[in-house]
Amino acid sequence: MYALALNGSPRKGGNTELLLKEVLTELNDAGWETELEMVGGTAIRGCIACEKCFENKDNECSVNKDKFNDIFSKMLKADAMILGSPTYFAAVSADLKALIERSGYVAYANDHAFSGKIGAAVVAVRRGGATHAYDTINHMFQMSRMVIPCSTYWNMGFGHSKGEVLKDEEGLANMRHLGKCIDWLGKAIIPTIDNYPKS
Repeated sequence: MYALALNGSPRKGGNTELLLKEVLTELNDAGWETELEMVGGTAIRGCIACEKCFENKDNECSVNKDKFNDIFSKMLKADAMILGSPTYFAAVSADLKALIERSGYVAYANDHAFSGKIGAAVVAVRRGGATHAYDTINHMFQMSRMVIPCSTYWNMGFGHSKGEVLKDEEGLANMRHLGKCIDWLGKAIIPTIDNYPKS
């Protein structure tokens, strides 16, 4: 089983990355293949509503001058994807929002390509606004017919300076529990993914 974590923060080694790594450590220990991919700072642009993805139906976006199609091909391969973002003005980062717009639309245009995949949101926050960022990510999962695993709380960690989130013991424990829940859910549903209702 393959889990892909997508980091919407442009800050390498920052709090969002640290939270995602906590989740991936649990999945690695459970035998999953995992990968962490940077989305923040890659200048992925938003959807331009050209609807070429509905014409071409080739699992690609017609805008091919950024990293989107490379990242999207990994999302198609993934059994589980964990999308992480810092909280910027009570929302996800611009690069992650662009990825959400385009990946959700291209997947929809290609016979709901994300159907039955596991999707989890992870948010780093200094103080407030994380719930809106968390919801933004989960809305794409729900609209894409994905399965969202539970955890012990909203999947967010608190910290401002680089590494400060490591002081949030409750947040870190929640990330570890999220990894365990993704593993449990994956083992339960991935063998039956071909039976997932498409319509």
